[in-house]
Amino acid sequence: MSSNQNTILFRNGWLADVERGQLIRGELLVAGERIAAIAPCLPCSDALVIDLADAILSPGFIDVHTHLREPGFEYKETIASGARAAAAGGFTTIACMPNTKPPLDTAERVAWVKEQAKATSVVKVLPIGAISLEQAGHRATNFWQLRDSGAVAFSDDGRGVKSSRLMLEALEASRCLGVPIMAHEEDAELAGKGSINHGPISAQLGDQGIPSAAEYIMLARDIYLAEMTGGHLHVCHVSAAESVNLIRNAKARGVKVTAEVTPHHLHLTESIVPTLLGQAKVNPPLRSEADQQALLAGLLDGTIDVIATDHAPHSMWEKEVSLSQAAFGFSGLEVAFPVVMEALVHSGLLPLEKVLPALTCRPADLLGLPQGRLAVGAPADLVVLDPRKRWRVTAEGLLSQGKNTPYLGQELVGQVLLTVVDGRVVFDIRE
Repeated sequence: MSSNQNTILFRNGWLADVERGQLIRGELLVAGERIAAIAPCLPCSDALVIDLADAILSPGFIDVHTHLREPGFEYKETIASGARAAAAGGFTTIACMPNTKPPLDTAERVAWVKEQAKATSVVKVLPIGAISLEQAGHRATNFWQLRDSGAVAFSDDGRGVKSSRLMLEALEASRCLGVPIMAHEEDAELAGKGSINHGPISAQLGDQGIPSAAEYIMLARDIYLAEMTGGHLHVCHVSAAESVNLIRNAKARGVKVTAEVTPHHLHLTESIVPTLLGQAKVNPPLRSEADQQALLAGLLDGTIDVIATDHAPHSMWEKEVSLSQAAFGFSGLEVAFPVVMEALVHSGLLPLEKVLPALTCRPADLLGLPQGRLAVGAPADLVVLDPRKRWRVTAEGLLSQGKNTPYLGQELVGQVLLTVVDGRVVFDIRE
């Protein structure tokens, strides 16, 4: 299929109305970079016609939490390779975390990522600026300059912000600038040198374990700071049941707090650790079944707003070592859709049309983006989905440089068939 068509007509499929949580029969016309028309039936004219064959046409997915590793860790991933993986996973917009080397703590470094993405990326890349200089947790970055250079949020992801004064300053800046503070909620002293969730399995494996309190104790502080300042606190990769309760109660009080959950925390528990060891090591760790059920409930009742991958690619030699030495993190962009399908749709918890908002319009609203909806005039960022297609995850088949996923060798159900960014086909499963 040519990727240079100016006009594309999608027909014979289902359109995802993510604002209403519905799938509707209809046709959609793309002209240039925008959605030009949506109707039950549209004239063909001279458009390239794509027969959806009963597949689903959705707004492109938006990932608010991705690690692209460039600059500094290009052996793990580059902006270009991460973008190709994103497109294969149905993501048309990704926001990249600042824990690169050097970190994205100056306007010049944020601008560099934007320029590099413009030159090499097939999807839209939005940089997230660091909260603290060198992500050392001591002195704040210049939030105004970072925002003006293109940062869509601020985070020290990979590290919790130990200083209450610094987090207060960040949330005050959030209120003034209207951008979220994306908090990695982890008390490093409580987490210690643990590799997995603290509990019977960590005891069995001789690991110190990371207690869920390391997450929710820092989260409690940050919720109160957000309440004091009126800033927007966004909670990264929620993993603990008590964290869900804290967020639910804060929202009920009117605190400006949003939250994300990863596909793997929705689908997996610590039970896989004894078998996969380092390949099951992620931060925050996979926790108990009770925690997992609380996360599912939180997503269902709106306590948790969005699904984000926390795509964290590593080389295989960083994962195929002892549990204590293995790097934290999973490569998640390309398996996100089928894993979400397994956790929520195939399990009977939610129909797909109710799941898609957490991958599309809600993350768009979180970052103030115009995409994320099928609407006339909106950016033509689209993904075609087959929710029943089976495929096997292989290292050779993954486009990310990071092959570190606990799903290697497994058959998953649900596949991305086609991805379009600004009216241009950037991924086609048939090519």
